[in-house]
Amino acid sequence: MKADRLNARMGMLTLPALLLLASLFSAGVKAEVIHEERSVYRNIIVTQEGDRRCLIFNAVRGERNQTCIALNDPQEMLFHYTRMSMAGLLVNPNPQSILIAGLGGGTIPTALRELYPEATIDVLEIDQAVVNVAREYFQYVEDDDLHTHVVDARVFIKRAGLEGRKYDFIMLDAFTGEYIPEHLLTQEFLEEVRQIMTPDAVLVANTFSTSNLYSHESVTYRAVFGEFFNFKMPGSGNRVIIAQQRLLPEMGQLKQNANALQATLRPYGVPILEFPNRLTTRADWDESLRVLTDQFSPGNLLR
Repeated sequence: MKADRLNARMGMLTLPALLLLASLFSAGVKAEVIHEERSVYRNIIVTQEGDRRCLIFNAVRGERNQTCIALNDPQEMLFHYTRMSMAGLLVNPNPQSILIAGLGGGTIPTALRELYPEATIDVLEIDQAVVNVAREYFQYVEDDDLHTHVVDARVFIKRAGLEGRKYDFIMLDAFTGEYIPEHLLTQEFLEEVRQIMTPDAVLVANTFSTSNLYSHESVTYRAVFGEFFNFKMPGSGNRVIIAQQRLLPEMGQLKQNANALQATLRPYGVPILEFPNRLTTRADWDESLRVLTDQFSPGNLLR
């Protein structure tokens, strides 16, 4: 009977989900699948091993943890890229109006709500199923000033620009680890983002640390924002782009802000004092390549 139930349960899974489970078992990982579904956009799987709970998207190439939390210490940021995203606070250490494109398990908006309880936060997530999973399995809680909008990020940002809304901290995190939607990579999109930034706003983008898209993406951000901070950390497959409309702060200001933020960010495991020396404006990409536009954005070919 147990075997019959297991076979019936396995028969309900999609092929990518089955491939993921096979990889987990073959690797000897004792992770229990506590939720799985196929949404309109992706496969969604939630696993748990001990007190570690993870959200996995698009398991075509094996395990792709999108979010993980330690249930006994949910404040700690377990992934490099979530800790790295906090580097935006070195540029604007006191945001009051925050926009985040991409929810995942809600680690980043939850942390920013705790850090800035007076701020307004808009979170954009195209997939209602992801919102449901974040609420049920990852302790994601909204309130009167933290709103989740089930919408394409570009549609929301375009509308916000037409309505004259502004944000002083914008995070682009619509990144699965292997894919960023093409229409969120182009010069036209970044110009739309620029329209909703206050004069002192910071833009933080989580993206590829290496790929065939790297140079195209870099020259596109440079075309819209001019000089930006390029931020990488050892052991991470991500890089974080940090841009402003005005001149970037000098090293002394970055270090001063890091010292002020150190104690506040300690519970999240963010080594903020290490970050200033890793922020560089030096181009490590081919500056001769084409800018990505709505007419030229071959993201699937270049990733």
